[in-house]
Amino acid sequence: MEWENQTILVEFFLKGLSGYPRLELLFFVLILIMYVVILLGNGTLILISILDSHLHTPMYFFLGNLSFLDICYTTTSIPSTLVSFFSEKKTISFTGCAVQMFLGLAMGTTECVLLGMMAFDRYVAICNPLRYPVIMSKDSFVPMAAGSWIIGVINSAVQTVFVVQLPFCRNNVINHFSCEILAVMKLACADISGNEFIMLVATTLFILTPLLLIIISYTLIIVSILKIRSSEGRSKVFSTCSAHLTVVIIFYGTILFMYMKPKSKETLHSDDLDATDKLISMFYGVITPMMNPLIYSLRNKDVKEAVKHLLRRNVFNK
Repeated sequence: MEWENQTILVEFFLKGLSGYPRLELLFFVLILIMYVVILLGNGTLILISILDSHLHTPMYFFLGNLSFLDICYTTTSIPSTLVSFFSEKKTISFTGCAVQMFLGLAMGTTECVLLGMMAFDRYVAICNPLRYPVIMSKDSFVPMAAGSWIIGVINSAVQTVFVVQLPFCRNNVINHFSCEILAVMKLACADISGNEFIMLVATTLFILTPLLLIIISYTLIIVSILKIRSSEGRSKVFSTCSAHLTVVIIFYGTILFMYMKPKSKETLHSDDLDATDKLISMFYGVITPMMNPLIYSLRNKDVKEAVKHLLRRNVFNK
């Protein structure tokens, strides 16, 4: 097929909520508040996991990585989104778009794999407590966390390289707040079936495989918990993994709904669907990282005690 108006794009226009100035102001305030909460909440978790010796365990090492990941992930898109709300020039360079696409996909993939590692950690802690210090030694959990980051970077690099090599026509309007990979691919004036196949393989390997590991781990955990006779014992054991399970449900629930819900471009309400996709994407990109530290703080006694200890130490130092 021959494509007309093919050109070399130097920038993209991020549509976002263009044409709705009141909504832009509302979203600016909401996203700014959420971003501050993300920085404070996740920054606090990182700080206490480093300073409190009681939290020098595999679970909190993974949690520190997750908090750092959430800060990095949101920082790749939120500041530029906030600026675009009040900027007349809502454009991003081709290179800037590629970098944003790479970082966002890398962070997202890393978080999927890291959540799978955390589920395995909880499985070993609950189902094989006597072997836990051996299985989850420092020689094990540090490479597991590092491997999550490496997998995320490699997957993102491969997909980003294939996308930036696509030819783009004169339509440079990205119907999104940021350079989301699917939104960018739709602008290509070429067959993207190869890119879609690569994305399908990557989704299976790095999103669904960790999800399968999480499901298997928690199935075995639930079976183990049900064997405990006392309700108090069951409640105590379940509390050690309830925070992680809540985060997994929010994270994967949003991803599965966003990418696997039925879509029909021929429907008369396609604009409404596009708006829905944007809101879901914002929920996934902002609210989930904001909720993670809140969930772990409210449902974890060790974290609450560590925060109280940190606050008391700061007060006494003053």
